[in-house]
Amino acid sequence: MTAAVTFPGHTPTGSWDLPDRLNMARQCLSGPEDRLAIIDLTGPARRDITQSDLSRMTDGLARRLARDVAPEDRVGVLLSQSPWCAAAHLAIWKIGAISVPLFKLFQQDALRSRTRDAGVRYVLTDSEGADLLGSMAEVLLADRVGEDGAPVAFADTGPEDPAVLIYTSGTTGAPKGALHAHRVLTGHLPGVSVSHDHLGQPGDCLWTPADWAWIGGLFDVLMPGLALGVPVVAARLHKFSPEGCADVISMGQVRNVFFPPTALRMLKAAETRIGGLRSIASGGEPLGAEMLAWGRSAFGLEINEFYGQTECNMVVSSCGADFPARPGCIGRPVPGHEVAVLDRGGNPTETEGDVAVRRGSASMMLRYWNRPEATAEKFRGDWLLTGDRGVWEEGYLHFVGREDDVITSAGYRIGPAEIEDCLLTHPAVATVGVVGKPDPLRTEIVKAYVVLRPGQDVRAEDLQDFVKKRLATYSFPREITFLDTLPMTVTGKVIRKELKRRAAAEQEAEQ
Repeated sequence: MTAAVTFPGHTPTGSWDLPDRLNMARQCLSGPEDRLAIIDLTGPARRDITQSDLSRMTDGLARRLARDVAPEDRVGVLLSQSPWCAAAHLAIWKIGAISVPLFKLFQQDALRSRTRDAGVRYVLTDSEGADLLGSMAEVLLADRVGEDGAPVAFADTGPEDPAVLIYTSGTTGAPKGALHAHRVLTGHLPGVSVSHDHLGQPGDCLWTPADWAWIGGLFDVLMPGLALGVPVVAARLHKFSPEGCADVISMGQVRNVFFPPTALRMLKAAETRIGGLRSIASGGEPLGAEMLAWGRSAFGLEINEFYGQTECNMVVSSCGADFPARPGCIGRPVPGHEVAVLDRGGNPTETEGDVAVRRGSASMMLRYWNRPEATAEKFRGDWLLTGDRGVWEEGYLHFVGREDDVITSAGYRIGPAEIEDCLLTHPAVATVGVVGKPDPLRTEIVKAYVVLRPGQDVRAEDLQDFVKKRLATYSFPREITFLDTLPMTVTGKVIRKELKRRAAAEQEAEQ
């Protein structure tokens, strides 16, 4: 397996040997000055940013921030994929402050809630971001600070010193700020590598359509690429499209892509075929056997699924170069991270239980920001609880679903993701969300909310039969409602809690 692969701070036996002093900016800026760091496709023409260029940009921002920002102060970063976004985070870490990634698709209420909760005074952004922020923070236009001056010394930080405050997507409640330390990048490196069939091969070049404001963009692609010496493509797809995706891959000579599941579904719907890639990784939601089979046909390689969350990321991964994918499973534990399935008593079990990660994982958060009670609830003894349900299958982790999403129907426990994946393979279905609807006889029934593709028409009975022929007979959706849109997070995940609320209201109206 991958246990023979080592990275700075990671030993072959799967433990972490972190140095006393560690700064993520130094990890990302320590390569040869002429090494290609970022391929910038955000302008009218391609622009290559070397390690030396990125260091100068970082130092310019660090000099300006150091006038007013003290160690562990929070500084927002409201920038889309760009070299300046990378330099902004690196500058904040270099002076020992804490970066707070912010997303441009947030409306003002979402930006205000995060900047206030984090105590953000300054935000590094551009003119577009300044308009979004208004008066809620002091704005520094990153590309206008200037790059002339002496280099800035790296702050004397250690692996446990706080470095980045990343807010959860809010799919299961109000967004919470997960505070991570300087060790978080080291903790991501093994999983990022194996999810790309050992990243760092000659010619490797990384890209993701995911925004760098999310942990998936920032720590599954950008910062690991810089730390491992793999060029990273910066491109702005204001709205993801198969054509735009193919253009970026061609212009940037991309070989390694992290595709969120939503992007893969759009590519599949458009019958897109892309050649020349060496690896594809995907995480955020399980893909299912039929989507993986399509990936083999469309790309000529295995899509490597990985698993984690904002609080503790990249802890389980597939690696087609090392072991075969197992349908319905999301991979094996990544070296360095001890993953278990716990029973109600908090003991490891071989039956279905709570997916948990043992304390000591380098990618594990320090705590939730200003939420001691939520932090305490997140842990059970030595284990961080992910809030997901899973079961082991011959060393592979089978993801059942979020604990509050698993459907209990007539004694069966049913994960919604598998049903959603099945319905998404139907040619008429564009998007779908599956939840449990309260039912006096069965406790819950499987309820599907479906958005059809433009110009498509299909009966609910046809979709029910479609699922019955492919999955367990007890797991087909007993009710299907067609909608124009589904409630979605800005990262493209279906907000099941809103669908569950709708289903509960429907049940009450029927009584």
